[in-house]
Amino acid sequence: MKEAHSLKICGTTTIGERGQVVIPAEIRKVMDLKTGDKLLVFCKFEKFIGLIKAVDLDQFLEKITGHVNEKLEKLRKKIKEHTV
Repeated sequence: MKEAHSLKICGTTTIGERGQVVIPAEIRKVMDLKTGDKLLVFCKFEKFIGLIKAVDLDQFLEKITGHVNEKLEKLRKKIKEHTV
């Protein structure tokens, strides 16, 4: 796997008869997923499914908030430059 923050195809899996999905071994290794780990399942536009370890959610949200704040600050600077 390359960059940790880019969206990419990391393997394939098949939904079993009972709705179970096997996470490819490479992903389990990279994400340090172990038997019994709790995962939060997200969906978007009824087309995308994402998984995150429940214990990592706070850190993930902090990272997203940081990126949003950086973008807002850049936007504020541009607005200020054009209104002065």
